[in-house]
Amino acid sequence: MTAAETDRALVERVAKGDRAAVRLLFMRHHARLYRFAARQTGSELMADDIANEVFLELWRQAPAFEGRSEVSIWLLGIARFKSLSLLRKKKEDWIDDDDAAQVADGADTPEVVTMKEDKGAALRCFIDAMPEEHRPCLLSRAIGERDRRGTRHPGRQVKTRMFYARKELGEAPKAAGYDRGWP
Repeated sequence: MTAAETDRALVERVAKGDRAAVRLLFMRHHARLYRFAARQTGSELMADDIANEVFLELWRQAPAFEGRSEVSIWLLGIARFKSLSLLRKKKEDWIDDDDAAQVADGADTPEVVTMKEDKGAALRCFIDAMPEEHRPCLLSRAIGERDRRGTRHPGRQVKTRMFYARKELGEAPKAAGYDRGWP
């Protein structure tokens, strides 16, 4: 009987609830799983936890083992999954509350939000005050339409009207006392 067959036989015994079979598999594979997990995580403490969790998973999953791979490969696969999961969780838990309190809030302050809303309302007023011939060109360009179907004018005329509409829209906020750009 080879070692692989013996491992499979032990997994079958584990599936039936044999704790002695788990101990035998533990003695055979623990050191290898520990070294593998230590290389994966870079931490001996994590490696010990992972190696132990692999055997808990063996106890739970033994009835589902189909024997399509060697038992040692199956256990290493479980260890790999556990290592990656633990590293992912560690990365998520990396920042503690004190460090999080030091991170600057990138959201706009209430003053900036109000300034943006005021400037947006002013821009809408400026667009409404534009000559009727300039508005459709500017609005169709603002919403991303590249054709001129909604304007009823030939291409050159649309480009000319767009030029003057943008010029007027650029000068109106400045004349009303708004800085260029958003707050």
